[in-house]
Amino acid sequence: MNVALQDPLITGVASLRAAIAEDLLILARLHDRELDRELIMTLWQHCYEDWLGLVLTGPRGTEALALLRQGLTDLPTDLRDGTLDRLAADYADIYLTYGLHASPCESVWLDADHLTLQEPTFQVRAWYRRHDIAVTNWRERSDDHLVCELRFLAHLLNGEPQPADLAEAAGFLDAHLLRWIHLFAERVAERCETRFYAGLALLTAAYLEELRDLLVDPLGYPRPVPEPVAKRLGPADLLEPQSQGPCLPGAAAS
Repeated sequence: MNVALQDPLITGVASLRAAIAEDLLILARLHDRELDRELIMTLWQHCYEDWLGLVLTGPRGTEALALLRQGLTDLPTDLRDGTLDRLAADYADIYLTYGLHASPCESVWLDADHLTLQEPTFQVRAWYRRHDIAVTNWRERSDDHLVCELRFLAHLLNGEPQPADLAEAAGFLDAHLLRWIHLFAERVAERCETRFYAGLALLTAAYLEELRDLLVDPLGYPRPVPEPVAKRLGPADLLEPQSQGPCLPGAAAS
Protein backbone atom coordinates (compact mmCIF):
# COMPACT_ATOMS: atom_id res chain seq x y z
CA MET A 1 0.00 0.00 0.00
CA ASN A 2 1.37 3.41 -0.94
CA VAL A 3 1.42 5.80 2.00
CA ALA A 4 1.93 9.54 1.57
CA LEU A 5 4.80 10.00 4.02
CA GLN A 6 4.37 13.75 4.05
CA ASP A 7 0.90 13.37 5.49
CA PRO A 8 0.55 14.87 8.99
CA LEU A 9 -0.83 11.63 10.39
CA ILE A 10 2.45 9.95 9.43
CA THR A 11 5.05 12.64 10.01
CA GLY A 12 3.81 15.38 12.30
CA VAL A 13 2.65 12.52 13.91
CA ALA A 14 2.61 11.89 17.57
CA SER A 15 0.88 15.11 18.59
CA LEU A 16 -1.96 14.87 16.05
CA ARG A 17 -2.55 11.16 16.51
CA ALA A 18 -2.40 11.48 20.29
CA ALA A 19 -4.85 14.38 20.16
CA ILE A 20 -7.31 12.35 18.07
CA ALA A 21 -6.95 9.37 20.40
CA GLU A 22 -7.64 11.68 23.34
CA ASP A 23 -10.74 13.04 21.58
CA LEU A 24 -12.04 9.51 21.12
CA LEU A 25 -11.44 8.69 24.79
CA ILE A 26 -13.28 11.85 25.85
CA LEU A 27 -16.24 10.93 23.66
CA ALA A 28 -16.14 7.40 25.07
CA ARG A 29 -16.19 8.79 28.62
CA LEU A 30 -19.23 10.94 27.87
CA HIS A 31 -21.08 7.90 26.51
CA ASP A 32 -19.76 5.63 29.25
CA ARG A 33 -21.61 6.78 32.36
CA GLU A 34 -23.75 9.54 33.83
CA LEU A 35 -22.47 13.08 34.18
CA ASP A 36 -21.48 14.19 37.67
CA ARG A 37 -20.90 17.68 39.02
CA GLU A 38 -17.14 17.54 38.54
CA LEU A 39 -17.36 16.51 34.90
CA ILE A 40 -20.02 19.11 34.13
CA MET A 41 -17.83 21.82 35.59
CA THR A 42 -14.92 20.59 33.48
CA LEU A 43 -17.12 20.70 30.37
CA TRP A 44 -18.22 24.24 31.23
CA GLN A 45 -14.57 25.22 31.50
CA HIS A 46 -13.36 23.73 28.22
CA CYS A 47 -16.21 22.97 25.82
CA TYR A 48 -16.97 26.55 24.82
CA GLU A 49 -13.51 26.75 23.25
CA ASP A 50 -11.97 24.60 20.51
CA TRP A 51 -11.52 21.61 22.80
CA LEU A 52 -11.19 18.89 20.17
CA GLY A 53 -7.77 17.92 18.87
CA LEU A 54 -9.31 17.31 15.44
CA VAL A 55 -10.96 20.58 14.43
CA LEU A 56 -14.26 19.74 12.75
CA THR A 57 -14.95 21.79 9.62
CA GLY A 58 -18.08 20.17 8.18
CA PRO A 59 -21.55 21.56 8.88
CA ARG A 60 -22.68 18.46 10.76
CA GLY A 61 -19.77 18.70 13.16
CA THR A 62 -20.11 22.40 13.81
CA GLU A 63 -23.87 22.12 14.30
CA ALA A 64 -23.45 19.19 16.68
CA LEU A 65 -20.84 21.10 18.71
CA ALA A 66 -23.22 24.06 18.93
CA LEU A 67 -26.04 21.79 20.12
CA LEU A 68 -23.85 20.17 22.79
CA ARG A 69 -22.81 23.62 24.02
CA GLN A 70 -26.45 24.68 24.12
CA GLY A 71 -27.12 21.61 26.23
CA LEU A 72 -24.43 22.71 28.67
CA THR A 73 -25.91 26.22 28.74
CA ASP A 74 -29.28 24.70 29.66
CA LEU A 75 -27.83 23.51 32.98
CA PRO A 76 -28.26 25.88 35.96
CA THR A 77 -25.02 26.96 37.58
CA ASP A 78 -25.99 25.59 41.00
CA LEU A 79 -26.41 22.06 39.53
CA ARG A 80 -29.41 21.17 41.62
CA ASP A 81 -30.12 17.49 42.21
CA GLY A 82 -33.10 17.74 39.89
CA THR A 83 -30.81 18.77 37.06
CA LEU A 84 -28.54 15.79 37.60
CA ASP A 85 -31.56 13.53 37.89
CA ARG A 86 -32.88 14.75 34.53
CA LEU A 87 -29.53 14.09 32.88
CA ALA A 88 -29.32 10.69 34.57
CA ALA A 89 -32.79 9.76 33.35
CA ASP A 90 -31.89 10.71 29.79
CA TYR A 91 -28.66 8.73 30.04
CA ALA A 92 -30.57 5.69 31.32
CA ASP A 93 -33.13 5.89 28.50
CA ILE A 94 -30.35 5.89 25.91
CA TYR A 95 -27.78 3.48 27.32
CA LEU A 96 -29.41 1.30 29.97
CA THR A 97 -33.17 0.78 29.66
CA TYR A 98 -33.54 1.04 25.88
CA GLY A 99 -36.24 3.62 26.47
CA LEU A 100 -35.54 5.44 23.20
CA HIS A 101 -35.14 2.30 21.09
CA ALA A 102 -31.67 3.57 20.23
CA SER A 103 -29.22 0.87 21.19
CA PRO A 104 -25.54 1.78 21.73
CA CYS A 105 -24.64 -1.72 20.47
CA GLU A 106 -23.85 -2.38 16.81
CA SER A 107 -25.45 -5.79 16.61
CA VAL A 108 -28.93 -4.43 17.32
CA TRP A 109 -28.70 -2.16 14.28
CA LEU A 110 -27.07 -4.56 11.82
CA ASP A 111 -28.59 -7.92 12.77
CA ALA A 112 -31.68 -8.79 10.74
CA ASP A 113 -33.67 -9.48 13.93
CA HIS A 114 -32.14 -6.56 15.87
CA LEU A 115 -30.73 -8.76 18.61
CA THR A 116 -27.68 -8.32 20.80
CA LEU A 117 -24.65 -10.63 20.70
CA GLN A 118 -25.10 -11.59 17.07
CA GLU A 119 -22.56 -11.86 14.25
CA PRO A 120 -21.45 -8.18 14.33
CA THR A 121 -20.46 -8.64 17.98
CA PHE A 122 -18.17 -11.54 17.16
CA GLN A 123 -16.70 -9.76 14.16
CA VAL A 124 -15.76 -6.85 16.44
CA ARG A 125 -14.30 -9.27 18.98
CA ALA A 126 -12.06 -10.72 16.26
CA TRP A 127 -10.66 -7.22 15.60
CA TYR A 128 -9.90 -6.82 19.30
CA ARG A 129 -8.15 -10.17 19.50
CA ARG A 130 -5.78 -9.23 16.69
CA HIS A 131 -4.58 -6.38 18.91
CA ASP A 132 -4.63 -8.27 22.23
CA ILE A 133 -7.67 -6.34 23.47
CA ALA A 134 -10.68 -7.76 25.31
CA VAL A 135 -13.70 -6.22 26.99
CA THR A 136 -13.77 -6.52 30.76
CA ASN A 137 -17.04 -8.47 30.88
CA TRP A 138 -18.93 -9.06 27.64
CA ARG A 139 -22.00 -10.18 29.58
CA GLU A 140 -22.33 -6.69 31.04
CA ARG A 141 -21.11 -4.65 28.08
CA SER A 142 -20.66 -6.40 24.77
CA ASP A 143 -17.71 -5.97 22.44
CA ASP A 144 -19.77 -3.97 19.95
CA HIS A 145 -20.91 -1.34 22.45
CA LEU A 146 -20.16 2.21 21.30
CA VAL A 147 -17.86 2.89 24.25
CA CYS A 148 -15.77 -0.21 23.55
CA GLU A 149 -15.51 0.56 19.85
CA LEU A 150 -14.41 4.16 20.49
CA ARG A 151 -11.76 3.00 22.95
CA PHE A 152 -10.48 0.44 20.47
CA LEU A 153 -10.21 3.07 17.76
CA ALA A 154 -8.27 5.30 20.18
CA HIS A 155 -5.94 2.38 20.88
CA LEU A 156 -5.21 2.00 17.16
CA LEU A 157 -4.39 5.68 16.77
CA ASN A 158 -2.24 6.08 19.87
CA GLY A 159 1.47 5.42 20.29
CA GLU A 160 4.13 5.26 17.60
CA PRO A 161 2.88 6.00 14.06
CA GLN A 162 2.55 2.93 11.90
CA PRO A 163 0.80 2.96 8.51
CA ALA A 164 -0.67 -0.46 9.28
CA ASP A 165 -2.46 1.01 12.32
CA LEU A 166 -3.98 3.73 10.15
CA ALA A 167 -5.20 1.07 7.74
CA GLU A 168 -6.72 -0.86 10.65
CA ALA A 169 -8.43 2.26 11.96
CA ALA A 170 -9.91 3.05 8.55
CA GLY A 171 -10.98 -0.54 8.05
CA PHE A 172 -12.64 -0.70 11.46
CA LEU A 173 -14.54 2.52 10.79
CA ASP A 174 -15.74 1.22 7.42
CA ALA A 175 -16.66 -2.26 8.62
CA HIS A 176 -18.24 -1.27 11.91
CA LEU A 177 -18.73 2.18 13.45
CA LEU A 178 -19.71 4.07 10.30
CA ARG A 179 -22.27 1.43 9.35
CA TRP A 180 -24.51 2.24 12.31
CA ILE A 181 -23.42 5.36 14.23
CA HIS A 182 -25.63 7.71 12.20
CA LEU A 183 -28.70 5.56 12.84
CA PHE A 184 -27.96 5.67 16.56
CA ALA A 185 -27.21 9.41 16.57
CA GLU A 186 -30.32 10.39 14.65
CA ARG A 187 -32.58 8.26 16.83
CA VAL A 188 -31.10 9.73 20.02
CA ALA A 189 -31.29 13.30 18.73
CA GLU A 190 -34.94 12.84 17.77
CA ARG A 191 -36.07 11.27 21.04
CA CYS A 192 -33.87 12.27 23.96
CA GLU A 193 -34.92 14.92 26.50
CA THR A 194 -31.73 17.01 26.73
CA ARG A 195 -29.85 18.97 24.10
CA PHE A 196 -26.60 17.77 25.63
CA TYR A 197 -27.16 14.11 24.75
CA ALA A 198 -28.60 15.03 21.34
CA GLY A 199 -25.45 17.03 20.64
CA LEU A 200 -23.16 14.30 21.95
CA ALA A 201 -24.70 11.64 19.71
CA LEU A 202 -24.56 13.82 16.59
CA LEU A 203 -21.05 15.05 17.44
CA THR A 204 -19.76 11.49 17.74
CA ALA A 205 -21.14 10.56 14.32
CA ALA A 206 -19.77 13.72 12.69
CA TYR A 207 -16.36 13.29 14.31
CA LEU A 208 -15.99 9.73 13.04
CA GLU A 209 -16.94 10.83 9.51
CA GLU A 210 -14.32 13.58 9.46
CA LEU A 211 -11.72 11.27 10.97
CA ARG A 212 -12.34 8.74 8.20
CA ASP A 213 -12.01 11.47 5.59
CA LEU A 214 -8.67 12.43 7.13
CA LEU A 215 -7.47 8.85 6.65
CA VAL A 216 -8.18 8.77 2.91
CA ASP A 217 -4.99 10.46 1.67
CA PRO A 218 -2.34 8.62 3.72
CA LEU A 219 -3.94 5.26 3.00
CA GLY A 220 -4.17 5.79 -0.74
CA TYR A 221 -7.65 4.42 -1.29
CA PRO A 222 -11.08 6.05 -1.22
CA ARG A 223 -13.84 5.35 1.22
CA PRO A 224 -16.22 2.59 0.14
CA VAL A 225 -19.63 3.59 -1.11
CA PRO A 226 -21.97 3.03 1.85
CA GLU A 227 -24.70 0.45 1.42
CA PRO A 228 -28.12 2.12 1.55
CA VAL A 229 -29.71 1.66 4.94
CA ALA A 230 -33.06 0.76 3.43
CA LYS A 231 -31.40 -2.04 1.44
CA ARG A 232 -29.46 -3.31 4.47
CA LEU A 233 -32.32 -3.37 6.95
CA GLY A 234 -35.51 -2.87 5.01
CA PRO A 235 -37.80 0.16 5.50
CA ALA A 236 -40.00 -1.48 8.14
CA ASP A 237 -36.97 -2.49 10.18
CA LEU A 238 -35.91 1.13 10.59
CA LEU A 239 -38.88 1.88 12.79
CA GLU A 240 -38.08 0.03 15.99
CA PRO A 241 -35.14 -2.25 16.78
CA GLN A 242 -36.48 -4.85 19.16
CA SER A 243 -34.22 -6.17 21.86
CA GLN A 244 -31.50 -4.67 24.05
CA GLY A 245 -30.13 -5.88 27.36
CA PRO A 246 -28.59 -3.68 30.04
CA CYS A 247 -25.14 -2.22 29.34
CA LEU A 248 -22.72 -1.48 32.16
CA PRO A 249 -19.23 0.06 32.13
CA GLY A 250 -16.13 -1.81 31.08
CA ALA A 251 -13.56 -2.14 28.32
CA ALA A 252 -9.88 -2.76 28.96
CA ALA A 253 -6.76 -4.36 27.59
CA SER A 254 -6.47 -8.06 28.25
